[in-house]
Amino acid sequence: MHHHAYLWTGPKARFDDEALRRPPHPDPPPAGSRPELIERYRLVAAEFRTSDLPPLETAYWLVKPPSLVRGTWHEAKEAAAWLGERLAEYTPRFTTESDRDTARLARLVDAAAQRLGAGGDVSYGHYLERPSYLALAVVTCSPNRAVPELTCPCG
Repeated sequence: MHHHAYLWTGPKARFDDEALRRPPHPDPPPAGSRPELIERYRLVAAEFRTSDLPPLETAYWLVKPPSLVRGTWHEAKEAAAWLGERLAEYTPRFTTESDRDTARLARLVDAAAQRLGAGGDVSYGHYLERPSYLALAVVTCSPNRAVPELTCPCG
């Protein structure tokens, strides 16, 4: 078991495009469907795996390009430390005072270490100066507990 880290920052409006953040339905729209529905399905089917947008389900980071992996660790504490470093790096840009609370952030890192150690995934998101958003994730791999059929992006 190991852990892959992911980070995304970008416009909140892009993050909110949920259709591009979920895997396409296994079956395309039936023949005779509205053209805009067919086009939207084609777009999602073509872009979901290659888009850098965070997936709605954390495990689906594993189907994204390996170039999006920001780090890989065998130890949960090391992966959680990466999260802590990223939180510290972005803290000055968080929009709310409660998000900048260092004690709260330390608790998030501790909780991440426990969850990753148990084989789970971790995903945190924070609003940055408007209208931006930060998404951080660490995904347990080989196998992933939530979606075990997903393969490791790094080989």
